Amino acid sequence: MTIRTTNQADVIPLRPLPTAADPAPQDLSQGPPREPLWRDLVGEVLRRERRSQRRTLKDVSEASRISMAYLSEVERGRKEASSEVLAAAAQALGLSLADVLALAGERLVSLTAARTRSRSRSLGTAGGHRPERTTGPVGATGPAGPMGGVLLAA
Repeated sequence: MTIRTTNQADVIPLRPLPTAADPAPQDLSQGPPREPLWRDLVGEVLRRERRSQRRTLKDVSEASRISMAYLSEVERGRKEASSEVLAAAAQALGLSLADVLALAGERLVSLTAARTRSRSRSLGTAGGHRPERTTGPVGATGPAGPMGGVLLAA
């Protein structure tokens, strides 16, 4: 056994790469869309805001003092940016870090609501809503849900 083979690790991707058999991202007929990652949502917000201001990646990169390559990867959801990097990019766009996070949070809520509706339709529940769970752990009061007793309605 060589040093090269002992230093190799198995890498398990969080999201498998799409294959030809996978449905298109907007095709809901094949089931609900995948859970969005935070880095994708934040990158989407940064890119959308930059484009709405008709600014180039180079312009925002120089204003934020973030390399153009890194900023591009953040916008594409390839890199998980630190709060300092996000704050610098936000400031270069005339936003606060809170603005960027709030916009990403709103997008997450809308995507989650769409996933919930899609899942409800695929389960065939009446009216497009899931029945409320009324059972939970022993000693729990109120309805139990995936968020530790917090139910989200869409």
